[in-house]
Amino acid sequence: MEDLGFSERGEAWKDVNAGVFDLGGELPINPDGGLKSFGHPVGASGLRMLFEAWLQLRGEAPEDRRISTADRGLALTHNLGGYPGEMVSFVGIFGNQLD
Repeated sequence: MEDLGFSERGEAWKDVNAGVFDLGGELPINPDGGLKSFGHPVGASGLRMLFEAWLQLRGEAPEDRRISTADRGLALTHNLGGYPGEMVSFVGIFGNQLD
């Protein structure tokens, strides 16, 4: 949350405790539990993120994790991989409109 600028550096824990990133919060993050909840399979992690974003944008995520606090029409995925000094970062922003 800090790397993406959603929280000030060193302050994300306060936003977590305040519920900002909860399913019903101001900015829901990881409604499916995040990649580690799926075993974080190397190579498939990024695809799992995209799949969850797709479900959310289409309104087809299971009811228990559907983000309904706002109709933003946008989803963001952020994935890191590699070793120290050889890291790769991918950020994808997706929408549900064709215009």
